[in-house]
Amino acid sequence: MTATSKPAFSAEEIAAEGLKPEEYEEIVRRLGRHPNKAELGMFGVMWSEHCCYKNSRPLLKQFPTTGDRILVGPGENAGVVDLGDGFQLAFKIESHNHPSAVEPFQGAATGVGGILRDIFTMGARPIALLNSLRFGSLEDAKTQRLFQGVVAGISHYGNCVGVPTVGGEVYFDSAYSGNPLVNVMALGLMETAEIVKSGASGLGNPVLYVGSTTGRDGMGGASFASAELSDESIDNRPAVQVGDPFLEKSLIEACLEAFKTGAVVAAQDMGAAGITCSTSEMAAKGGVGIELDLDKIPVRETGMVSYEYLLSESQERMLFVAHKGREQELIDIFHRWGLQAVVAGTVIAEPIVRIFFQGEIAAEIPAEALAENTPLYHRQLLTEPPEYARQAWEWTADSLPRCTTTGIELQGGLQSWNDILLTLLDTPTIASKNWVYRQYDHQVQNNTVILPGGADAAVIRLRPLEEIPNRSTEHLDFARRNRSRSRSVPQESLKSGVAATVDCNPRYVYLDPYEGAKAVVAEAARNLSCVGAEPLAVTDNLNFGSPEKPIGYWQLAEACRGLAEGCRELATPVTGGNVSLYNETLDSQGIPQPIYPTPVVGMVGLIPDITKICGQGWQASGDVIYLLGLPIQSKISLGASEYLATIHSTVAGKPPRVDFDLERRVQKVCREGIRNGWVRSAHDSAEGGVAIALAECCIAGKLGAKINLEIAPTQLNRLDEVLFAEGGARILVSVASEQQEIWESYLQEHLGQEWEKLGVVGNFETDLGVFTTDNQTLIKVSIEDMSDRYSHAIARRLAIPTTTAKEVRS
Repeated sequence: MTATSKPAFSAEEIAAEGLKPEEYEEIVRRLGRHPNKAELGMFGVMWSEHCCYKNSRPLLKQFPTTGDRILVGPGENAGVVDLGDGFQLAFKIESHNHPSAVEPFQGAATGVGGILRDIFTMGARPIALLNSLRFGSLEDAKTQRLFQGVVAGISHYGNCVGVPTVGGEVYFDSAYSGNPLVNVMALGLMETAEIVKSGASGLGNPVLYVGSTTGRDGMGGASFASAELSDESIDNRPAVQVGDPFLEKSLIEACLEAFKTGAVVAAQDMGAAGITCSTSEMAAKGGVGIELDLDKIPVRETGMVSYEYLLSESQERMLFVAHKGREQELIDIFHRWGLQAVVAGTVIAEPIVRIFFQGEIAAEIPAEALAENTPLYHRQLLTEPPEYARQAWEWTADSLPRCTTTGIELQGGLQSWNDILLTLLDTPTIASKNWVYRQYDHQVQNNTVILPGGADAAVIRLRPLEEIPNRSTEHLDFARRNRSRSRSVPQESLKSGVAATVDCNPRYVYLDPYEGAKAVVAEAARNLSCVGAEPLAVTDNLNFGSPEKPIGYWQLAEACRGLAEGCRELATPVTGGNVSLYNETLDSQGIPQPIYPTPVVGMVGLIPDITKICGQGWQASGDVIYLLGLPIQSKISLGASEYLATIHSTVAGKPPRVDFDLERRVQKVCREGIRNGWVRSAHDSAEGGVAIALAECCIAGKLGAKINLEIAPTQLNRLDEVLFAEGGARILVSVASEQQEIWESYLQEHLGQEWEKLGVVGNFETDLGVFTTDNQTLIKVSIEDMSDRYSHAIARRLAIPTTTAKEVRS
């Protein structure tokens, strides 16, 4: 930096805004002057990784983003897909990781509020929420506090705002001890005649501020989200927003009513970076400028300066561009809902964001410099995998003790397969999440078809929305094309539904980011197929460590490559998502400890007829059980498995390699089996392998099963591979005995040799019995014992009293 461009701020002040020295120099070059304090803060939040994706954007370009059903792809508040019959679904996933680490209740609650605003800003009514959560070991007191606080925050906001939380996933691993992950996905049905976009237009059009008042909460939240966590992060509690779900409910109704008037040109919620983000993004996307007067912004605190107005992330606020002359019409709507609404600015021709405060210009910046033309870093990719991965890949099962039909010899003595099954069922990552989802209202709105825990994916009924007012010939044409939205369509004639899931096995991605990310996409699609849904599209949440470190960037780049390939292979384009980097915790020596790379995939699917779906539990005694995918005699490695991590305390090996051709065929067979009424239950084999999948089907259906496994002689020394290895595109299904012949004929035609009959449901008492074909017993455990371990694992660790099945009967 030359002497003439000596910073107007110290290096410490620049760094405090999350900016690098060279980025400050670039700001000076673009402005032709030094920024003032407010402008420096605006650049700090908008040039943070959280807002501009400066490290990840080059990698995201490889994602497939178009398809026959894609109406809105990346770049707007949420993606939108066409479900047919006039239904259009908006959906998106976002993270609130760092706020939840320092203030778990409000961090999680405002994460829910933020993702809901992304949905209804498009003109869609929110219909469902899902969440993907990661915590450290549940044996740790700090983890327990974070876990309980996050769940309480999600429950509070979702329950109060009246949107059901219908599904999700929770993992526990020491890799997340200091940096939990809180990812929230929302779905909504379009309720307006047109999808509402965010690009400002119409010179002279008024800019309206609507919703709640502005305070000092959430200051610098975007920058805070783009930095490592440390022992001092507790001091950043002011960067965590405070939400009001009841006010947000009013905001939903007011916004949808306002959109239906046709008076709104564009809309943007005030999430990360608040007024700064909403003004600059709306201006940049529209190729125009915005003038805004901070003196007109409703506030709830006194003495605020322009810097605080611009960086506040107070919740439940929106920015509208309205048609000139119709602003009072909109203001009246918001006042009727008890909300703030003021004309605070104007759309101008000059493509800048000009902010006034106390009669003077407080900030004046080219809109594109904040929102579009931001720094990009093309980092060097490692020429070979890092040492930790290469070492892990050298692991083989030869290092494990030999197995017998009775079990495996461990340090504590012989562990029977019964013991190991029960231990895995008691592992919090595998165990039932009923302690979590019982706190959520998952039936509000009365459209939840399958309750949480009942199936591999959530299923929501699609109901026709209210008739859309015909405001013009264009709107009339739209209504005719989408007449299923009208009240005139009998509800009983519409049987379609939407399925949704969130998935990621972070251990897979840690050990091999490319293969692990492909497996994430495959499992998400498989979960949808298990309820009979056709996978349609993806929203992703990329949770990673620092991209500035070679290993961190390698993990991010390879995972993006794997996600892109998986989405192309399964024809599920990416409609948008969220990137959350710098998920690292500084230890007592100041050394960053990154989380496992965790690219969460939220996937939606279409169900043509919700009367033809199924859950994971066995349905009736005598039903025949089949394994779709690689047969039992196929050799599948224990690498990266839950069994290896839990029983042998080893994180090593390679994750299962995805065979997309097999995945497509297995998933299609499962969907067709469900739609033809042959398949009565379906559950994929994931964490814990086939043995855990069988146990979960027994627990869910409260019915036993007798399983006979045809085991090759070479497999006898590695029976743990047979029982607990993961992968192989495997799905367990049960079929009524009277459908057996037609089902097996169908399997033979479409899967060839990649299926097998395993046994029958409920033919003996209430046990799960797993035997070899020569009648040697491998596992024989009662449903009561399995259910006790599985259902109460989390509550026991939280020291919450539980009731066993035996106590209930007595």
